[in-house]
Amino acid sequence: MTPDTMTDTVSATPAAPPMLRLQNVESAYGPIKAIRGVSLKVQPGEIATVLGSNGAGKSTILKTISGILDPQRGSVEFEGVDITANDPAAIVRRGMVHVPEGREVFALLSVRDNLMMGAYTRSDSDAVARDLELVYSYFPILHERSGQEAGLLSGGQQQMLAISRALMGNPKLILLDEPSLGLSPRLTKEIFEIVVRINRERGTTILLVEQNANMALNAADFGYVLENGRIVMEDSCANLREKDDIKEFYLGMKDEGVRGERRWKKKKTWR
Repeated sequence: MTPDTMTDTVSATPAAPPMLRLQNVESAYGPIKAIRGVSLKVQPGEIATVLGSNGAGKSTILKTISGILDPQRGSVEFEGVDITANDPAAIVRRGMVHVPEGREVFALLSVRDNLMMGAYTRSDSDAVARDLELVYSYFPILHERSGQEAGLLSGGQQQMLAISRALMGNPKLILLDEPSLGLSPRLTKEIFEIVVRINRERGTTILLVEQNANMALNAADFGYVLENGRIVMEDSCANLREKDDIKEFYLGMKDEGVRGERRWKKKKTWR
């Protein structure tokens, strides 16, 4: 085979199919439409993020994917299988776990029992024991507090527990909703560092929704910008960080050449 032929063969190799694909998804709460025509995809092994302000529809996307909320139209595919409006328990068994906004730990159960609840679909007890030690290595404080009621943990520790509980299910894909919510900058940085480690070391695919655009863009590979329920921009996170609208409206970096123009009067280029 000649070098030219080899080049042609490599370039003709099809890209890997996405692990998760949404096509023209619309979801609503009663008469109020929360997301409109949302299409996105997440490739195996990557961290993808959806950025947007409070109320943009980010959490609704995750609820629709995980089966908590049935879409009015559109489709959700996971590993090539249509899972639109499937039962959430069936989706978990397929290898997708949702870490909801606000942590939602079992307050009256111990930390260890919360973690074991994450493994309730598994029968491989030896692997479960190894994963328990693994999550303790990520978050040593959980090992120290393993016998304590989860409701007595701090907000940051509860977020660590919620992520660890998801890992105990040995998921292929984690839906991670606002992990920085209510946390100090130090704890936010620590949580995001562990999220990146989980992705790099375990190969776990992650779809992250987050208001903290700076942390999300630094952690993720590919990003979507959501406004008023619609995807208005998508690109690699490296490219998004360089876009003027993202710098000003999401990263708080004002153009030094513009003076006296109020931020709320400026229009974003995607409008």
